[in-house]
Amino acid sequence: MDRLNNKVAIVFGAGPNIGGTIAHFLAREGASVCVTDIKEEAALAAADFIRERGWEATGLACNARSDEDVKRAVAATVERYGRLDIVVNMAGRVHWDDVLNMKLDDWHDSVGSFATAGLLATQHGARAMLACGAQGSIIHIMSTAAHFGEADGAAYCAAKAALLNFARSAALDLAHHGIRVNTVTPCSMEHQLWSTMRDEMFAPDWEQPQRRGFYSRQEYLDQMPLRRFPRAADLAWATVFLASDESSCMTGADLAVDGGLRHKYPTWTPGRHDPLDIKDYARATRVTRYGEEQELLTELHGQPIDRS
Repeated sequence: MDRLNNKVAIVFGAGPNIGGTIAHFLAREGASVCVTDIKEEAALAAADFIRERGWEATGLACNARSDEDVKRAVAATVERYGRLDIVVNMAGRVHWDDVLNMKLDDWHDSVGSFATAGLLATQHGARAMLACGAQGSIIHIMSTAAHFGEADGAAYCAAKAALLNFARSAALDLAHHGIRVNTVTPCSMEHQLWSTMRDEMFAPDWEQPQRRGFYSRQEYLDQMPLRRFPRAADLAWATVFLASDESSCMTGADLAVDGGLRHKYPTWTPGRHDPLDIKDYARATRVTRYGEEQELLTELHGQPIDRS
C-alpha cells in the first residue's frame, strides 16, 4: 500500500477485467485515478467500484483515438486533481482475418486505433506532466502479438508491434524530461476462459473449428511454462511497479507477464512434461471483477457449467 501516494493517474480503458483492475490497484496504492472508456457506463462503474472501497476515482467517457476526447479527459483530470503523474493506455480495436480476406476498413480500424491511441495518450499525458512539473510514467499494455506473427492476426500483430516501437521511440523523446515510457506484455488472459472462450470451456458439444489460424486453449495452455494464464491482477501489479518510483531508472522497457511463454524454447512443449487439462483448469478458476475474486465459477450467464 501507499506506493503511489499523492500521485494522479488516468487510465484509458475501464472494463472490469484489465483496465478496471489496473485502475483499482493504482487507487489502492494511493493514486487518485481518472478512469475513461468509450462507454460512459463502463467508466462510471469502474470509478464507483473504486470509490465504494474508500479510494479516489472519477469516470469519464472518452474515445481514446479522438484527439479532442483525449485532450479533454487529460485536462479534466488535471483540473480535478491538480496534476498528472501516470498514464495507462490499453485502448484499441481488434480484427481477425487472413491477409487474403482482410477488409481494408478493418485493417485501418485496428492498425490506426492502437497506434493512434498510444500517440494521443502519450502526447497529451506528457504535455500535462511537463506543465505541472511531474516526472511521470506512461505505460502501454501490449500483447505477445507485438512480438510474434500469428495466422489470421496480421492486423492485430501489426498494430501491437507499431505500438511497441512507438513506446520505445517515445521513451527516447521524453527521457530528457524525466518522463518514462514502458510497456507490459501479457499473452492470452485467464478471464477469457469464462468470457470469449466460454463455449470451448464449458459447452459439452463444442468442436474445434477447422480453421488455419485457430488453436484451442488446451494447445495454448500446453505452451505455458508456469502452467497458468496471466490474470488481470498480474498486469495490474506490473503496472503499479512501472508507475511507482521503484522503477525510476526504467524506460523503454517491456515487462513480459506471460507465464514464461515468450522466452521458452520454441520446440519445448511444457504440457507434455506437466499435463494439465484445460477444462479442469477452467472449472477451478474464479471470476474476477476489478481484480477481486467472485464466487467459484459454477455457472455462466445463468447456465450451469457441465462438469461431467
